[in-house]
Amino acid sequence: MNPPLPRQLVPPLDVPLLAGGRFDIAASPAPTFDLLVFYRGLHCPLCAKYLTELERLHSEFTGRGVLPVAVSSDGAERAAEMARKVDAKRLSFGYDLPLAMARSWGLTISTSRGTTSIGIEEPALFSEPGLFLVRPDRTLYWSTTQTMPFARPHFDEILAAIDFVVRNDYPARGEYTGPV
Repeated sequence: MNPPLPRQLVPPLDVPLLAGGRFDIAASPAPTFDLLVFYRGLHCPLCAKYLTELERLHSEFTGRGVLPVAVSSDGAERAAEMARKVDAKRLSFGYDLPLAMARSWGLTISTSRGTTSIGIEEPALFSEPGLFLVRPDRTLYWSTTQTMPFARPHFDEILAAIDFVVRNDYPARGEYTGPV
């Protein structure tokens, strides 16, 4: 399956949430965008730092009609530990992301290299980071995926971009699939 393209419907995403219930992109109530932040898992110290920043800016996003959710292939116990690590009080955490679903979103998959620098065992397989803004009609507005945990988009820059996009009705870009 090809990864999602701007202005096209995104693939299914339906995962359980730590707070109960499920996050289903097909039923998400986000008025402006869903902000999907796919993270590597509990073993990743860079993910913890990144999600701590997202938790800090959570009300900035929701005030703009953007609903953030952090998603990984970790099970409930590891996802709950990550939520505790980042002191999440508002940020939703989805877990048990099937790797086939991760791949349908264009995420790359890595194999375990054992214990990380913070002493936590990597899962046998896990997805690398990705960030997606999805419109209420389930079409992709913007995305970025990575093959490494480093140099992720800054949330304050994403907030400024959302302000510009909404103010100027700026269209999604990167939709062309014809011959070049």
